[in-house]
Amino acid sequence: MTRRILLVNGPNLNLLGTREPEIYGEDTLADVEALVARVAAEFGLEVRAVQSNHEGALIDAIHAAREDCVAVVINPGALTHTSVALRDALTGVRLPVAEVHISNVHAREEFRHRSYVSGIAECVIVGAGVQGYDFAVRRLAALLAG
Repeated sequence: MTRRILLVNGPNLNLLGTREPEIYGEDTLADVEALVARVAAEFGLEVRAVQSNHEGALIDAIHAAREDCVAVVINPGALTHTSVALRDALTGVRLPVAEVHISNVHAREEFRHRSYVSGIAECVIVGAGVQGYDFAVRRLAALLAG
């Protein structure tokens, strides 16, 4: 059976590389997806990547992951701070979750300090740039290896 990680990127992350590069860097979403696929392959894992600006599409992708994925790496974007539904989807599929934020959300606006996902994630990586995705895959692979 193929072991697969679901990579979820939320609203506005399709703009990586052009949106506020002083905060998010110059790497594109395609660069992030390639990085995750490369690191996952080191552990014999495949990746299914999804990005959407629509909460329901992300929830549907998470629900589908219960059929063929072993873990989730998620950067929920702004939904981090607003979406109980996204949190409920993640808990509902009962897969290990790594939460990633490119910027240090704790050094930014007060509203960014609250995450609905952090409380159910196996790890939370903030402020490491896109390298945080690398760390997340490695951590999940270690957890999966037991």
